[in-house]
Amino acid sequence: MPTLTRWFIKAAWLHLLLALLLAVGLALPAEARPVPWLGRLGPVYFHLFMVGWVTQMIFGVIYWMFPIISREQPRGRPFWGWLVFVTLNGGLLLRLVFEPLPAETLAAGDGWFLVASATLQWLAAVVFVTISWPRIKEKYRGE
Repeated sequence: MPTLTRWFIKAAWLHLLLALLLAVGLALPAEARPVPWLGRLGPVYFHLFMVGWVTQMIFGVIYWMFPIISREQPRGRPFWGWLVFVTLNGGLLLRLVFEPLPAETLAAGDGWFLVASATLQWLAAVVFVTISWPRIKEKYRGE
């Protein structure tokens, strides 16, 4: 299993754990929540689960299991795979920090961090499709 795949899968498990812990907190009645702002973390839960857990698990397994490109570089240049990992997780981290902020704070300029978050996650997806696409071919011919 490639090192990058292990990083994707470990990060996916971590995000699943965080999402499940957050789900428990969100399921509590409002008066039983340890902090009053916990109720604003619904979108954070969604991103932890769908981007952090599902998307990273899929990316990691695809990076590992899709057919190879060549013997010299079976998965293409590793730089691009690591760029996907860093941009996806960087975007997710920005989302986790800035998504729960009150609307007044976001209106004061912090909303651009959410734009940066979405851009990083979008960039990760585009780069991942770009590096994975050549691996979807009829058959490896030993080239």
